[in-house]
Amino acid sequence: MDEPLLETVENMRRHLSEHLGRQRRALWGQFFTPAAIALFMAESFEARQPALRVLDAGAGVGSLSAAFVTAMARREHRPQAISITAFEIDPRLIPYLQTTLDLCRAASRAAGIQFDARIVEGNFLEAGPRTLTGDLFTPGLGEGFDCAILNPPYRKIRSDSRDRQLLRAMGVETSNLYAGFLAVATTLLAPGGEIVAITPRSFCNGPYFEPFRRFFLKAMRFRRIHVFDRRDCAFADDAVLQENIIFRAVKAADGTDDVVVSGSPDLKGANRHIQTVKHADLVRPGDPHLFIHVVPDTDGQGVRRRMLELECTLEELGLAVSTGRVVDFRAKHLLCLQPEPNTVPLIYPCHLQRGFVEWPGCRARKPNALVLGPGAQKLLVPKGCYVLVKRFSAKEERRRVVAGIYDPLRLPPAEQVAFENHLNFYHVRGAGLPVNLAKGLAAFLNSTLVDTYFRQFSGHTQVNATDLRSLRYPARDKLVRIGQHIGTTFPDQAEVDRLVREVVSHG
Repeated sequence: MDEPLLETVENMRRHLSEHLGRQRRALWGQFFTPAAIALFMAESFEARQPALRVLDAGAGVGSLSAAFVTAMARREHRPQAISITAFEIDPRLIPYLQTTLDLCRAASRAAGIQFDARIVEGNFLEAGPRTLTGDLFTPGLGEGFDCAILNPPYRKIRSDSRDRQLLRAMGVETSNLYAGFLAVATTLLAPGGEIVAITPRSFCNGPYFEPFRRFFLKAMRFRRIHVFDRRDCAFADDAVLQENIIFRAVKAADGTDDVVVSGSPDLKGANRHIQTVKHADLVRPGDPHLFIHVVPDTDGQGVRRRMLELECTLEELGLAVSTGRVVDFRAKHLLCLQPEPNTVPLIYPCHLQRGFVEWPGCRARKPNALVLGPGAQKLLVPKGCYVLVKRFSAKEERRRVVAGIYDPLRLPPAEQVAFENHLNFYHVRGAGLPVNLAKGLAAFLNSTLVDTYFRQFSGHTQVNATDLRSLRYPARDKLVRIGQHIGTTFPDQAEVDRLVREVVSHG
């Protein structure tokens, strides 16, 4: 690394990553930004104003501030002045952050850039909103920030927590701290201001982040998104397995501008897969859930087009999808390891094997049956053919969407069945599906087409019922035709893809 400022701060970051307890840092949601990623983020800014007011929220040791100063000093047309406001809640990091900002001052002076900085010690969710107006102790900024650069803390926040209350007061509902940081940073931007952030991809879909997406997209428009193909890349030092994206967004009402979308396993190939799309291709107009589709290559656009051209919504098929009713820790008194008289089958994700439910005998040593005792009836569905989808796929699984068929004819006789909460199940008004429709639907869901499309907006291993409702599906007769080609053994992946491709493409 040929930049003395970045090299010094990077050495500091590595030292702290090694010596601060991982458990405590996880509690705080602290994952310090490596220099290469920080510089990639800083170089993403347009930042054409002569004087730049910069927000570094959750600054840590100041890696992002150092990268910002480095990137601006490298430019042919440099800003005249940089003013950084750095927020940090952890008192242990303040001396390191101050050292970094002092180094930034020296580097700016050497580049002919006027520099000033201040540290705000405290909770950004609480102190941030006071920054614009100021209070008795802190002078206000008045006009807002031009640039916000963030690696926000990643940590779930409880519904009754102080952080959640602070966000609700702003009109933001979210279950994770990183989305809260983005929301506050959005409010602190001046019109035309830019955010560049590295975050998990999980906010792009799912019901938990829908209120945040609604808040964010009302004010911000994406201009650049980079997705890491590998989950162990961005924060390798901390052994973090998380699908991360780096994005640049601008505070503007106009949603017609182009968005540059790229993807790579790491930053070395950052421009390997890159294309320009319209913002309406990223967030589909009329989508009630405002899913964000990140497609870094043209093949992905083809998959998206084929999926959107499918004939039916789930409702138009006359089907519904729900989450399994049995939350096992709430129904401990009803669980039974093996089937006995007065029990019904209890199906867990581990029972899905090779496209069908294989029961009993779950390899994960889960209960196989539910006792027909007090409170059991509301957890059951009637005997029938159901399509089940795992709500959580294991990190090592090839497919994100994993579906299987519950066929009562393959199990001992039972008039009812129970599905555990880690499964979604397709049904017709609470009852089963015709068998060939179920087989065809399961094949479609297990196809590479669906899996590739699903990954465009899903940044985690969870598959929510909301996600499945948002899909488009082949017409009912096409699903039945696919199902007619499936016997007692589920086809392999190549055959599934061939069946789906032939029927969906040629009708």
